[in-house]
Amino acid sequence: MEKRSFDEILDFAIQKEREAVDGYTMAAEMVKRSNVREMLLAMAKQEEGHRIKLTNIDRAKVERAHIAKVPDLRIADYTDTVEVTPSMDYQDLLAVAMKREEKAHNLYTTLASHTEEPELRKLFEFLAQEEAKHKLSLEREYDEHVLTDN
Repeated sequence: MEKRSFDEILDFAIQKEREAVDGYTMAAEMVKRSNVREMLLAMAKQEEGHRIKLTNIDRAKVERAHIAKVPDLRIADYTDTVEVTPSMDYQDLLAVAMKREEKAHNLYTTLASHTEEPELRKLFEFLAQEEAKHKLSLEREYDEHVLTDN
C-alpha cells in the first residue's frame, strides 16, 4: 500500500478522535451534574490519548500487530442511542459513549471487509480492535456500576 493511503486513513481516524474529544468536552460544558461532567472530561482525555497514539503510530507495528478478538459484553445492544442533555445521568452517559464506540468499531470493521489490500485491511482491523477495547471498557463500567445497582 502506498504510504499516502496509509497516512490518509490515519488522518481520518485522528480526525474522528478529535471529534470525540470535542463532543465530550462540549457535552461536559452542557451538563449540570458534576459526576457526569467529570466522566465526560475523563472520556475526552481518554479520546485525546487515542488521538496521540494514532498520531505516533508506527506503520511497521501495525503490520506486525496481532489482531485479537476483543470480548463483547453486548450491553450496548440493549441501550438506546441518546444525545447528551443537561440533565443526563451516569447511566445514560455510558449508553451514549458505548454507542459511539460501537459505531466507530462497526465503521472500521466494514472498511476492513471491503478492501482487498492486506496492509490496508490490517490497519482497519487494528483500528476496529482499538474501538472494541474502548467499548469493552465502557461496558464493564456499565456492568459494574449500573447493572449491579439496579
